[in-house]
Amino acid sequence: MDKLAGLSHLFVTVFLSTFAGFMVIPAITDVTMAALCPGQDECSLAIYLTGFQQAIRGVGAVLMMPLIGNLSDVYGRKALLTLPMAVSTIPLAILAYSRKTNFFYAYFMLKTLTATVEGSVQCLALAYVADNISEGKRVSAFGVLSGVGSGAFICGTLAARFLSPAQTFQVAALVSMVATVYMRFFVKESMHGGDALTRPILRTSQEDTQCESEDGSSQKIKVSKKIMSPADLIFLLKSRTKFSLAAVVAFFNSLADGGLQASLLYFLKARFHFNKNQFADVMLISNISGAISQLLFMPILAPIIGEEKMLSIGLFAGFVNMLLNSIAWSVWVPYVAAVFCAFAMFTIPCLSCIVSKQVGPNEQGKAQGSISGISSFANIISPLIYSPLTALFLSSEAPFPFPGFSIMCIGIAFMIAFIPSTMIWAVQPTSSKKVSNKDCLEA
Repeated sequence: MDKLAGLSHLFVTVFLSTFAGFMVIPAITDVTMAALCPGQDECSLAIYLTGFQQAIRGVGAVLMMPLIGNLSDVYGRKALLTLPMAVSTIPLAILAYSRKTNFFYAYFMLKTLTATVEGSVQCLALAYVADNISEGKRVSAFGVLSGVGSGAFICGTLAARFLSPAQTFQVAALVSMVATVYMRFFVKESMHGGDALTRPILRTSQEDTQCESEDGSSQKIKVSKKIMSPADLIFLLKSRTKFSLAAVVAFFNSLADGGLQASLLYFLKARFHFNKNQFADVMLISNISGAISQLLFMPILAPIIGEEKMLSIGLFAGFVNMLLNSIAWSVWVPYVAAVFCAFAMFTIPCLSCIVSKQVGPNEQGKAQGSISGISSFANIISPLIYSPLTALFLSSEAPFPFPGFSIMCIGIAFMIAFIPSTMIWAVQPTSSKKVSNKDCLEA
């Protein structure tokens, strides 16, 4: 508990940043539709543009996530957190000023660019937690971090429920700026060596590291900290079975999540004429149930059944959620389906914990960044699959009458991720507590 209390400033930072980012989600669909297709409930242009934005964001994130994670191992988490948190304010400020078509396009272009690094906030926060929490308690700490994010989502969604679109973006921009300032003043660097902003960028450094050899003796050796190459990632995937299985799970889970973001709200709007308030209500149910499960159930269940089995439970719950939405026959079905998010939200913290245990303490940013990069690659492919499917099956030209077909396909991606997650159970654990000379020496 003392160590978790020591992460309080990080939790506040994540809460404020997540609050600002997610409170605009219930409003952005209506703003997009009003700017592109005024007075319509179905708009193929909005669906395709949203999918295009996700694909471009994924391309950038594939390059940026491993780089940012790796740089944070060298220069510190705090220094690298500054970039994504600062740039995320700019698009929000544009729509806070005006939501007319020209301003929407300006927002769209800037958001597409800044989104390539915004996802690194979660990646760096996970690495920060791993820096400060031992392996045995890490899954609970990741659950608390994820629960803080869900709590921020709840508060942001509640705020959006009662604010106008103009006020929503104004508050979001203000909170985003406060989050950046708070982080710079209060969050302490978790890496040794002081404030990383004083260190030169993109240089290779040689540092003395204390390593324990196999005979129990300690010695100082030189460690080269450099930017991770694709060959390094391939080697990591080949050498760590659990890491490679986790990478497959992360890919298909993100493939499903990307499709959900690109399609579900447009499906609900076309199928049941949902508006901003109804979107907010569904999100509130899913995130309240998710926050309760992450903050209360995960710390209890994780030591008993393990993060591997909880990961499988979360993926199966995601499948059931999408299945119910795809065949929704009444307006109340999406509300009931949202309850399954109580279990579906186990996925990310459990996956992050499994990954963190496969590497040493000086490679947390590298590992989390690599998994984020793989997830981002899935986000490139996802809108290319789901956006055309959604637009087609919501139109009058659908090959057969099944408006929720694309949502069903999202559920199938969750089920595909579920299969390798069950294989993780059988893999022998890899301890990162002791580091041999071979681990310390740079290849």
